[in-house]
Amino acid sequence: MRLIMGLGKLVALLFWLVVIANLISPFARPFEMLLNGAGGLLILVHLLEIMLFNSLLRGRASPWLDRMQLLLFGVFHLLSIPRHAAKEAGHA
Repeated sequence: MRLIMGLGKLVALLFWLVVIANLISPFARPFEMLLNGAGGLLILVHLLEIMLFNSLLRGRASPWLDRMQLLLFGVFHLLSIPRHAAKEAGHA
């Protein structure tokens, strides 16, 4: 499972690097709009994840680092949080 999470994070990081490269030097016309749209939609989904799982993140040692990782990697970071931390946050 750790291998899948690591690969997912790597793919997510590569996606964000492509989106940033597209912002710096736009790609051909249809790909530019598609990448900008996909990047914007993914940011919105990750912000929604941060809002939904804010109580879980509050109980962590460094919640702002976890929020930044959740913003970049989404569910791949969320699934890497140990389950006992999720249970403790649910009882708080």
